[in-house]
Amino acid sequence: MEAFLVSTGVVALGEMGDKTQLLAIVLAAAFRRPWPIVAGIFVATLANHAAAGAVGGWVAQMMGPDVLRWVIGISFIAMAGWMLIPDKIDDEDLHQRSRFGVFGTTVIAFFLAEMGDKTQIATVALAARYAQVVQVVIGTTLGMMLANVPAVFLGEKIAQKVSMKVVHGVAAAIFGVLGLLTLFNVGRLF
Repeated sequence: MEAFLVSTGVVALGEMGDKTQLLAIVLAAAFRRPWPIVAGIFVATLANHAAAGAVGGWVAQMMGPDVLRWVIGISFIAMAGWMLIPDKIDDEDLHQRSRFGVFGTTVIAFFLAEMGDKTQIATVALAARYAQVVQVVIGTTLGMMLANVPAVFLGEKIAQKVSMKVVHGVAAAIFGVLGLLTLFNVGRLF
């Protein structure tokens, strides 16, 4: 259960103000059809995070526990720093893919936007850290949905009321604490 809860919380916070959340707002404004956008976000995220979870599980098997602990701990600390860098999107690609319809455009745009993104890297690291890869993937997917579904429905109103700097700071602190706990081998990690 810890893997699921940590994965959900970290990704939901980490996604606030991320380029995929901005992409959700752009898609909602462009298409004004929220349900196909939400479905597209879900499909793209599940596919992307399942692949990332598989990579994380593989990494955990390939490294010994001591090496893995250092790699994951340093990765979490690096993620903490990365969380403090704001994202922006390039909507040029969005307009090129609109011929695929709302759902197809959303799936393609979200899947590609997540490649190498903070939340995908976080999914790899979380799957390497926790043995329950399925719980991590379900948690990170739920975290993405918790952050992006309101963005689809409320868009700009959310962005005006929530301080992204504070949200990113909290997410960075969580990643930093997870990194330090991992480095110092605190808890039931390995």
